[in-house]
Amino acid sequence: MSFLGNLFSKEKKESLDHGLQKSKESFFGKLGKALIGKSSVDDEVLDNLEEILISSDVGVDTTLKIIKRIQGRVAKDKYLGTGELDTILKEEIAFLLGESNSVSETDFETPTEAKPYVLMVVGVNGVGKTTTIGKLSSQFKKKGKSVVLGAADTFRAAAVDQLKLWGERTGVPVISKGMNTDPSAVAFEAVQKGMELGADVIIIDTAGRLHTKMNLMNELSKIKRSIEKVLPGAPHDVLLVLDGSTGQNAVIQAREFTKATEVTCLAITKLDGTAKGGVVIGISDEFKIPVKYIGVGEKVDDLQVFNKSEFVDSLFRKN
Repeated sequence: MSFLGNLFSKEKKESLDHGLQKSKESFFGKLGKALIGKSSVDDEVLDNLEEILISSDVGVDTTLKIIKRIQGRVAKDKYLGTGELDTILKEEIAFLLGESNSVSETDFETPTEAKPYVLMVVGVNGVGKTTTIGKLSSQFKKKGKSVVLGAADTFRAAAVDQLKLWGERTGVPVISKGMNTDPSAVAFEAVQKGMELGADVIIIDTAGRLHTKMNLMNELSKIKRSIEKVLPGAPHDVLLVLDGSTGQNAVIQAREFTKATEVTCLAITKLDGTAKGGVVIGISDEFKIPVKYIGVGEKVDDLQVFNKSEFVDSLFRKN
């Protein structure tokens, strides 16, 4: 039974279930082996569980939190059967995700008070940043919102061209000055144009990596200042895109970008191609930044608004 009943469409649920299949098979396969011949949750089971969670890229600190809470329940109940472990794990992971993720809406909405809603997107090259922007623009358009894109990743011709291609595909205007132009000038112009057109959503792409952390920090700060000059209070969100299939590498990237700029939400992509879905739990717990979107497949609709209850439900659903 899903935590949220019918709020999630059948198609989205199937997409989520399919996207998390590798993570689920890996995790429960290892857990099943660890519990062979065991009837109660003892120290050996907990040691094995700790190893499984870490190898699923949940992260050491988050894993230790989960183990400590389960130890507390074992001590309190005196006896805990291994048959109850799934339920307890599910509850503890839902609790951890709940600390930074409120129950999300199940559709692509923007803050009602912000029009246009300006979203600045950051992340290293290769994580699916530009693809995420393209899919976001498509999803927003399906919701009847008008969208403008700003191609401010001007260090790579491929990034500019890819964004333009997504613009053509989705029928969304792309503001671009080409390669090697000033990213903050592109961002300024994109917001200006979006306001002129009465756009509901303006999404600004930014460079994936500059030569040093200081360069990255300065560049992102400059882009933010340019946006704010046109529209005070914008950008309303800074979305960090992370590749879930890189596991702990995604955590390192999150540390780098949260130091370089004020990240307000996360998108975790490519979860369908990996057994490292546990990284969503670790990143959410460590950074206390809400996961707003997850990518669970190639199709446009496979970029979903993250719903913590449905995520946990899919992760623990027995086929």
